[in-house]
Amino acid sequence: MKPREITVAPGSPFPLGATPVAGGINFAVHAAPQNRVELVLCHPNGTTRSTVELTYRTGTIWHGLIDASNARIGDLYGYRVHGDYDPARGQRANPAKFLIDPAARAVTGEPLADDAIFDGPESHDLDSMAAMPRSRIVDPEFDWGGDRRPQIPWTQTVILETHVKGHTMCHPDVRPRYRGTYLGLAEPAVIEDLVRLGVTAVELLPIQAFTSEAFLRDKGLVNYWGYNPFAWSAPAPQYAVDDAVLEFRRMVCVLHAHNIEVILDVVFNHTAEGNEWGPVLSLKGFDNAGYYWLTPGNASHYENFTGCGNTARADTDAARALIIDCLRWWVESMHVDGFRFDLGPSLGRVSDGFTPGARFFSELKAAPWAKGIKWIAEPWDVGPGGYRLGAFPSEWSEWNDRYRDTIRSYWMGENYVLGAFAERLSGSSDIFQHTGRGPRASINFVTAHDGFTLADLVSYDTKHNEANLEGNRDGHADNRSWSCGVEGPTDDPQINELRRRQRRNLLATLLLSQGVPMLVAGDEFGRSQLGNNNAYCQDNEISWLDWSLRDREEGEVALIRRIVALRRQHPELCREGFLNGKPNGQSSADVQWRHPFGHEMRPADWNDPHAHAICVVYSDLTSGTPKLLMLFNAAEVVVDFEMPSSPGGAWRLVADTADLSAEGLRAGSRQIRPPRSLAIYERPD
Repeated sequence: MKPREITVAPGSPFPLGATPVAGGINFAVHAAPQNRVELVLCHPNGTTRSTVELTYRTGTIWHGLIDASNARIGDLYGYRVHGDYDPARGQRANPAKFLIDPAARAVTGEPLADDAIFDGPESHDLDSMAAMPRSRIVDPEFDWGGDRRPQIPWTQTVILETHVKGHTMCHPDVRPRYRGTYLGLAEPAVIEDLVRLGVTAVELLPIQAFTSEAFLRDKGLVNYWGYNPFAWSAPAPQYAVDDAVLEFRRMVCVLHAHNIEVILDVVFNHTAEGNEWGPVLSLKGFDNAGYYWLTPGNASHYENFTGCGNTARADTDAARALIIDCLRWWVESMHVDGFRFDLGPSLGRVSDGFTPGARFFSELKAAPWAKGIKWIAEPWDVGPGGYRLGAFPSEWSEWNDRYRDTIRSYWMGENYVLGAFAERLSGSSDIFQHTGRGPRASINFVTAHDGFTLADLVSYDTKHNEANLEGNRDGHADNRSWSCGVEGPTDDPQINELRRRQRRNLLATLLLSQGVPMLVAGDEFGRSQLGNNNAYCQDNEISWLDWSLRDREEGEVALIRRIVALRRQHPELCREGFLNGKPNGQSSADVQWRHPFGHEMRPADWNDPHAHAICVVYSDLTSGTPKLLMLFNAAEVVVDFEMPSSPGGAWRLVADTADLSAEGLRAGSRQIRPPRSLAIYERPD
């Protein structure tokens, strides 16, 4: 039977993607101006139903309205692009390649490992449709049931970084069908864990539709972390039971109902299309030169500022519009509360390097829908001038790796670190104050998905990434880690106790620091990756959270909950402005740095290479009188502290990393602190 001819009305160039409107579905997609764009409508089984040329164009946007009798919500589709194929000039249009809509809101799966998706001499003419997923038309409307954004202030924010699959794959109280899925994160037992821990936001490792690189598939591995996207607006179908869009929305609703924000780790710096030898999945086929940075003088090659084969642009109108349109979709139609941008400098790259004045930043700032959204940058990539900590616009916060390195070094007992430790504890004003920002600009962390877990940080001197099948050459070599005397697991009770204490010290310091703390799921109960500090390809028990540890380490978890609660109760720990050590019209300074002997720290004390102990006093925000006191001792020996006076009488112990049972005790005029320990006191009311 001859296919019915489909009439295309002009429709609209905006928004990008496939959008239900009165009378049908509006399709809009950018392509290089010399190209010709065909829309392929598919049967439910994915085969071609009709091919329709989009002849209407506004600027570089091809668009058309297909009536409701021929296109509706739930239908599958894709594109083919005809035009110039001249890689030396950066042009790669090839109608043999079936393309995912760059603004697809849902996809049916991931590309298959098939030669047809590549564009080399042997595969240029191979039709890729059978190996490609389909884009799916999504209803932008959803019954949110009164869902409201928590809108947690930065000063009250405590972030938990986690992985959708890894968080629940081994959770005993998650129904088996929901383990490893969006709905798994919405299960009551999981929500209860998050609420009891006291976190206010979950930061999810990438859930934009992604696939695994060929070199991983060849080794029987996968890209577990998800930093290899091919459809920026579509939730990964790997984490769905049936419908990724619907289930993601339900997860958000449940988290919001418990006052927990959802932050997405997004990857706009590169795509799964890789370099000149990589597959053709979407952007390459529509406008290769408009979406990617190409090598000057040799446009057949890609600039690799990301270490992932290509670098996506945000400096062209088309690329910037796609990214901003994608962010708007996640905010308005998926109710996401914030974003952490992987390799963030790529967003501000122009022809001569990074600039915080890039149009991407200014257009995002001006967008009404972007108000109140949390913007977080990973402030480095591997391109020229790519380390940009402290250089992002004023409304942004940034992952602070200098915080991570300094805190680790301090608790390892390194010399000449005390001054830097105090700077990081007080919010890193040396990094962020020059742009007029406060401590909330600093996302503080001691561990993240990339690197050792907290338990491994105190159990291994070197990385052990053999399971990645790269000869242990991958992953960071500079970890600032310490095995506490034995590499890896041990039955030595003294070493195991020291490791637990070090874990407590690191997490307690994180939660007592000015700025925004980010925890990693499982660190509170000692999750290990067996020394693997780059488990990006380990979709197995190496990466999944072992919830049996939670009961074994019940005391550790209780301590962290207590300190998270302390942070929530004491605004002195999460100030909007930087500490300056001056009275500022109050009866005492906002912070006092005291030597264990009792006097205020002097230049010689700060410069003492062997100084590893300090007393820190935070003053009440209103009265200016001392409110909180912390005794830090990273030395290998006991330290005798002379306690400063408390206006309300003797200081009351809140938490002690050397003694989990110690709480509520009143401190005398002197305190002898064990090696490598931290005690927290508050003023009695």
